Amino acid sequence: IQKSILKIRIDGLGREKRTAIFPKLVFTIKKGLNLKPEDPNYDIKQLAVECATKRMYPDVLMYDKIKELTGSFKAPMGCRSFLQGWKDKHGNEVNSGRMNLGVVTLNLPRIALESHGDMDLFWQIFNDKVKLCKTALDFKVARVLDAIPENAPILYQYGAFGQRLKPGEDVSRLFKDERATVSIGYIGLYEVGTLFFGPNWEHDQAAHDFTLEIVKQLHDACVRWSKETGYHFSVYSTPSESLTDRFCRLDTEEFGKVKDVTDKDYYTNSFHYDVRKHPTPFEKLQFEMDYPKYAAGGFIHYCEYPNLRQNPKALEAVWDFAYDKVGYLGTNTPIDHCYKCGFEGEFKATARGFECPDCGNHDPKTCDCVKRTCGYLGNPLQRPMVHGRHEEIAARAKNIAPGMVADGE
Repeated sequence: IQKSILKIRIDGLGREKRTAIFPKLVFTIKKGLNLKPEDPNYDIKQLAVECATKRMYPDVLMYDKIKELTGSFKAPMGCRSFLQGWKDKHGNEVNSGRMNLGVVTLNLPRIALESHGDMDLFWQIFNDKVKLCKTALDFKVARVLDAIPENAPILYQYGAFGQRLKPGEDVSRLFKDERATVSIGYIGLYEVGTLFFGPNWEHDQAAHDFTLEIVKQLHDACVRWSKETGYHFSVYSTPSESLTDRFCRLDTEEFGKVKDVTDKDYYTNSFHYDVRKHPTPFEKLQFEMDYPKYAAGGFIHYCEYPNLRQNPKALEAVWDFAYDKVGYLGTNTPIDHCYKCGFEGEFKATARGFECPDCGNHDPKTCDCVKRTCGYLGNPLQRPMVHGRHEEIAARAKNIAPGMVADGE
């Protein structure tokens, strides 16, 4: 079954063999099963590597690391959200029928901007905002508890939430004892580090420790809240990619253009490396690997590559390197195709949109332009663009690593 799915994805869609942008594929790598050449299913891993070089998917899960980070193994819920391990009163692990009661995202760069370089003031504002997030999350939970089974029969009465309630029964029994999750997200660790330590802080141990402490403080707050409320609070990196744009716009109105912070017109999502820089995949993963320990509610890592079709072993080398370091890894590599002239690689970003660098073709009927823009793949040539967006994307693309940009950044 795995081989068939991968072969179909490699083959492509329709007569033109276009890249399928949905559904997402996620492939699990497990030591002793498919990681090394001597493992029984190593041949399937080779097929997954080939598929990623040609179609960007599958993303990969590292079995042992996911168990370490989340408490049990399971695939992500959507882009980067992970269900935490949980056992019922009989000691049985339960995944099916569990749910999330709400998410609130913290704008970390605004806290740093408001603190004006004063570290003590930063932590004071940070703690106040975290309390505010807790209030908002409590409100979200309370609103869910207002429901009665008749409001959503599929969820409450017909078993989608794992139990079957009768009309009028209290829904809270489905959520108690940390069966349900509640999440706090965060944006902009890179910008916070920049405001306190300068724009090239990635190799500064003090800066790394400071930004890691921010995520740890969120984690520790979630542990306290879980014990206090009976719901499983977790840290999510990060649930709403659109806030990388919205938060930056709001802060630009408030604080103006701040170099390497608001002047980029976007914030860096969660714990990710500054996308304007060009680390090797190994450097990027080593930089990011410490953060998901404290953000097990949601995380993903991406690496940018040139065209890898002729060098799949390079991608496999990164996957193998990542196995015991990160849990969830995505591939970003140019896979655009012009059916007019036969070009394969990366299309050129221009004021009118993406076009073939060889013949200038930008007709969606004869182009397959696939970019990874927010965790999922998309075809910008087949989506209507509001006035000015082509220019904005083209301007940003000039400053971003090949393959465009991952994770809404």
